[in-house]
Formats: sequence, structure tokens, C-alpha cells
Amino acid sequence: MRTGNPVLNEGAFDRWAQEGGFSSSSVMTVSGAVNKSMVLIGLTASLGLLSYSYLQNNPQLLMPSLIGSAIGGLIASLCVCFWLRSAPVAAPIYALLEGVFLGGITTIFEARFPGIGVQAIAATVGVAAAMLLAYKVGLIRATATFRAGIIAATGGIGLVYLLAFVLSLFNIQAMSFVYDASLLGIGFTAFCVIIAALNLILDFDFIATAASQNLPKNYEWLAAHGLNVTLVWLYLEMLRLLSKLQSRD
Repeated sequence: MRTGNPVLNEGAFDRWAQEGGFSSSSVMTVSGAVNKSMVLIGLTASLGLLSYSYLQNNPQLLMPSLIGSAIGGLIASLCVCFWLRSAPVAAPIYALLEGVFLGGITTIFEARFPGIGVQAIAATVGVAAAMLLAYKVGLIRATATFRAGIIAATGGIGLVYLLAFVLSLFNIQAMSFVYDASLLGIGFTAFCVIIAALNLILDFDFIATAASQNLPKNYEWLAAHGLNVTLVWLYLEMLRLLSKLQSRD
């Protein structure tokens, strides 16, 4: 049941059980989780397109919308993680706020690299579809060793980003490869794309395993939220990778 996604983990299930999550008479199903995933992804995509269109004509609202949606999205996601019964409400709120955030980020990238947003969306959809197919046909299996490797890599990426951010506050460029378009920088971002994609395998497996254990139906929202978080990360890394590649042309 372990995944690299901080939303989908055994501790989350334990907390929900302690909150009385098992009182539901209905149980989680794969189709239910898939339907809710489509709802959340649709909300994120719709708000992303709307905010992108709006911010094109109102650039003065770009930074406030980015900061506000980032903070609000973080709070909503933390509610899902630490107050799990809030997932049916907090997960859609996160999806909406993250859509605003992605719309703002895409606006910034589009200003320098026209058309990159469409390319990143297409690449994200394509990779997600490929990962789902690979999981369904058994080409990639979520074994214990596979899980451990992806979890470790995901944690490592998080630490690198955190360290790079802290160093940048002191104007230390020791980890500039995180942001620049050097070969090392492109390689690092490509690695992040791969790990984000492989996290989808763990998310798919988590949904299937949770459903097989007849967990309460509200777990569908938890699983859908976790999948949405991974897709958001994958899209952001796709934007970064494409921008680095295009900046070298």
C-alpha cells in the first residue's frame, strides 16, 4: 500500500480509521475512484484554461493569483492528509486552486515559449496514458523493490528542490542546475519527469489494492486526489523540461 505520493500512504488510512472512516456502509470501487479522478482532473484543467485566458488580459493579477492559489492549494491538500474525512470537499477545492496556479504558471512560460502549454498538456496526457497501459498489461509491476526505489527517488527530488530554494535565498548558485538549461539541468528535469511518471504506477496500484480491500467509499476521493497531485507534478516538470530544451535551440 506504500506509494511515493504523500497523500496516498498507510498513515492516511490509519488516521481515517481513527476518525471513524469505516462507518460507511458502501465500499470503494475502482470505477468510483476513476470517476472521481476524472472530476478532479476536469476541475483542474477547466480552471487552468479559464485562469490562463483571464490572466492573458489581466497580467497585474498574475502574482497574486499564483501566491494565493499556491497557499490555498497547500492548505487544502494538508486537510486531505491530516483530516481525511474532509477529502470529498478539500480534494475538489485543491483541484480548483491548482487549476488557477497552473494557469498562472503556464502564462509565464507561454510568454517566453509560445505554444509550450499545449505541448506540455499533450506530453502529460501521453505519458499518463502510456503508464496506465503499462500497468494494465503488466509491463510495469508495483513490486516492493519498485515501490522502495520510487519512494526514495521522490524523496530525494524533494530534498534537492528544498535545498536549491534555501540556497537561492542566500544567492548561492551551487545548485543552479535545478533551474538552468545546462546538460546537467536538462538531465535532472528529465529524471524528475521519469519519477513523476513512475509514481503514476504506484497510484494506479494503490487504487486497485484499496478497492480490493473493500475500504469505505470516501477513500475514492483520497485516491483521486493523490492521482491528481501526481498529474499536476508531472505537468509542471514537463513545462520545465520543454522550456529548458527550447532555450537551447
